[in-house]
Amino acid sequence: MNDVVQVAMWSGPRNISTAIMRAFENRPDTLVVDEPLYAAYLARTGVEHPAREAVIASQPTDLAAAVAALFAPLPAGRRVRYAKHMAHHISGDMDLGWTFDLRNVLLIRDPVEVVASYVRARESCEPEDIGLPQQEWLLEMWDEQKLEVPILDAGEFLGAPEAHLRWLCDWLDIPFTAGMLSWPPGPRATDGVWAPHWYASVWASTGFEPRRPRQTSLAGRDADVAEACRPIYAALHDRRVRI
Repeated sequence: MNDVVQVAMWSGPRNISTAIMRAFENRPDTLVVDEPLYAAYLARTGVEHPAREAVIASQPTDLAAAVAALFAPLPAGRRVRYAKHMAHHISGDMDLGWTFDLRNVLLIRDPVEVVASYVRARESCEPEDIGLPQQEWLLEMWDEQKLEVPILDAGEFLGAPEAHLRWLCDWLDIPFTAGMLSWPPGPRATDGVWAPHWYASVWASTGFEPRRPRQTSLAGRDADVAEACRPIYAALHDRRVRI
């Protein structure tokens, strides 16, 4: 298992995390895992999400069991495990020492865009719902351990997906493959049971689509949430990978 590459991509919701998971799933050497801590998060918090009971039935609700599965032996022919994580699935009171053995990456997106997209699917959100506060203290924890943690900005990634994937593969010490840039449309067996509620655009996609800047206007509490997250995003963005 010493040559196994354990990738943990930590994102907020309404980002391009599922598309990047598709890119890695197209690698013949990679096993992908879709939000392995989701059921444990729902069981711990009691929060209501679409398909809540189905999610809880589909994954371990015990955090230790979910984490143990992330370190299980890989199938023959695979040497990369790529886990797509939602940052809001963890909390600061957890023992997160297991993350020190992973190749952690943060994926960020402008909070105005995240909130605008999120509230199209949910009635409202708070800063903790979009993962930026969690990404901030995750990075602080990893900085204390002197771990190298690259930060990818979704908007810039979509402007140059091949360049960003080549950089990421080089950092992970795995070969880039052109197959990461496109994939067949539709669902995958590896998609979480929540996919019908969230993955429509990815299911319709065949590759990374160029970013389409939108005039986004938020009001009331939605604007307050985005503004509260702005300093966090700015600090993380300042440390992003520049291609």
